[in-house]
Amino acid sequence: MLTPEGSSREGGKELKRSLSEWDHHWMGLALAEAKRAQPDVPVGSVLVRENLLLAQGHNQKEKSQDPTDHAEIVVLRRASEMLKSWRLEGTTLYTTLEPCPMCAEAIIQARVSRLVYGAYDPRSGALGSAFNLFIAGRPYPIPEVVGGIAEEECKSLLIEFFRGKD
Repeated sequence: MLTPEGSSREGGKELKRSLSEWDHHWMGLALAEAKRAQPDVPVGSVLVRENLLLAQGHNQKEKSQDPTDHAEIVVLRRASEMLKSWRLEGTTLYTTLEPCPMCAEAIIQARVSRLVYGAYDPRSGALGSAFNLFIAGRPYPIPEVVGGIAEEECKSLLIEFFRGKD
């Protein structure tokens, strides 16, 4: 059983988990969400605070016919609704693909404290791959960013999805 303090209990003894293990745990849940995205591009996201799950979701713009229904936006909306606040300070967003400009700006506006993503997106990634919206001097706090967590798994989902679609 995992506890919010970053440990697990097995046989009555407590085992500490490293931050990296937590990152992989939550990215695993984001990957599971990505696999549920059909017929959309397989991107999944989860939002946590103090290692407690607040919201999870996946791309659904084809299903909803809403161009803003990217996984990150879906999760930010769900968490904001649940918390009854658009300010999501102290949260970490895990997403399987580097956010696009729209999602990156929404993450900044929501005051997410930390962002962890899987695959880099050289086509439209807004954290340095194609653009960089997370630059110093912005009027709002920029989240701490960690990229490349479970990168190969995240990338494989995308490659498989786009195989034969060009």
